[in-house]
Amino acid sequence: MLVRRAGETVLAIGQLSHSWLSGQLARAWGNERFPAPQPREAVALGAEQHDVGWAMFDLQPGLNVQSGLPRSFLELSVQEHLTIWSTAPDRLLTSSAHAALVVSLHGSSLSQLRLRTAEDGRDELQRHVETEGERQVQLRRMLGLSELQAARLQRQMWTWDGLSLALCNAWDPFTARDVPTHDGLVDLELRRTAGGTAGDHVTELTLAPWPLSEPRVELCCEARRIAARHDDEQTLHRALAEAEWVTLRFQLTSA
Repeated sequence: MLVRRAGETVLAIGQLSHSWLSGQLARAWGNERFPAPQPREAVALGAEQHDVGWAMFDLQPGLNVQSGLPRSFLELSVQEHLTIWSTAPDRLLTSSAHAALVVSLHGSSLSQLRLRTAEDGRDELQRHVETEGERQVQLRRMLGLSELQAARLQRQMWTWDGLSLALCNAWDPFTARDVPTHDGLVDLELRRTAGGTAGDHVTELTLAPWPLSEPRVELCCEARRIAARHDDEQTLHRALAEAEWVTLRFQLTSA
């Protein structure tokens, strides 16, 4: 779960609502400079559902006792991380092999990233990376994709994930590194416009260079407004169940 400060309260954004943003980006992605995902709808499904392993976890999130807020994805134990990511591709495989590949590529990337600093659970993380690598070989063969095509897909998913996290967390500015174009990699900068809002819960931003197919794109996700501190998990879960739902909208244009 993502937590965003909003005055005296916070907005709790479920991982799947964040990944919904990733799917919207994938559907809007691509122009003469940036390759569109192929096949677009299947890849967008994977992007939209890349956090599907979080679905039940976010219904009753753990509590960070120091902050009094839901634990974020950065506060997971290795075992919790693996519980979420080891079965996530299987959940998509009954829908689309391309979507399952997107989720597998992203999950193994996260485990590789975690391996860089992990002190505990290194063997388990390495096994996860290797297991997903085997799955990816099988899926690539079935789909007729090269390693290079899969690597580009992985970088695209990493980009959509980073941008959607930036939108949810109000990171301003945010730079997405090593984004695939037709002829190499570039960095994208997401930046709030002067003024920055166009109404309640609507944020205006620019993205440069422009990677989307239309000159203006509106994205949205949903959050729950809760108090800024909770004393125990029971209180937190009750607050989430009774919370006001808020739709967050983001209007993107070229810089």
